[in-house]
Amino acid sequence: MKVATVRLDKMLSNAGYGSRKEIKQILRDGYVTVNGEVCLRPETKIHTDSQEVHIDGISVAAESLHYYMLNKPAGVISATFDANGEETVIDLLDDDVAAESLFPVGRLDKDTVGLLILTNDGIYAHKALSPKRHVPKTYHATVIGTLTEADVQAFEQGIALEDGYVCKTAVLRIISAGETSQAEVIITEGKYHQVKRMFAARGKTVTYLRRVSFGGLRLDESLAEGEYRYLTEAEVRMVLLGE
Repeated sequence: MKVATVRLDKMLSNAGYGSRKEIKQILRDGYVTVNGEVCLRPETKIHTDSQEVHIDGISVAAESLHYYMLNKPAGVISATFDANGEETVIDLLDDDVAAESLFPVGRLDKDTVGLLILTNDGIYAHKALSPKRHVPKTYHATVIGTLTEADVQAFEQGIALEDGYVCKTAVLRIISAGETSQAEVIITEGKYHQVKRMFAARGKTVTYLRRVSFGGLRLDESLAEGEYRYLTEAEVRMVLLGE
């Protein structure tokens, strides 16, 4: 999907020239030209197919940024390429979408299903995954073993994994308890096999794991596993909880 027009300040921000505030100062200082003429207004609409933008004589290319929601199926690798020839999430895309240089924001284990975001916006992906932002991820899990209030408290206090790492506080909500239990888990980290290892530390085995939300964005239940769709601007912001 090509961007026909884009605000000048957004174009410069996407290209890495600083925050909106910094870009406004650059514009005020007269460093930016559009088709050879100095442009001072950040709200100027740029036609990316016909107008040339320069900062201090250096050409600025308008990068078309893309954001997709994928309902990842089991058996697929969360990567752009697999050296062993296994199917990746990029292989699920139509050719024109795959050509947009997308990559997954974080990863889901091979046998974990559910919400995965694909984008070509590196800055956005970094924000979404930054430990400093504590962006929550919600999972539905099926586990072998009876979940109890002691498990809930252990998750809240911070589970110690087998390698000694102590997880940050997490939320465990028991949906049903029995020989096989159902639960909802909310974590703000993304360690390797973290949810499965947290349950393992409590003597439980995860048999099914599905991510249903990332930040404020919930999985579109109308998407079958393996299907994807473009995110709206509002949904893109929801991942970062309104940022």
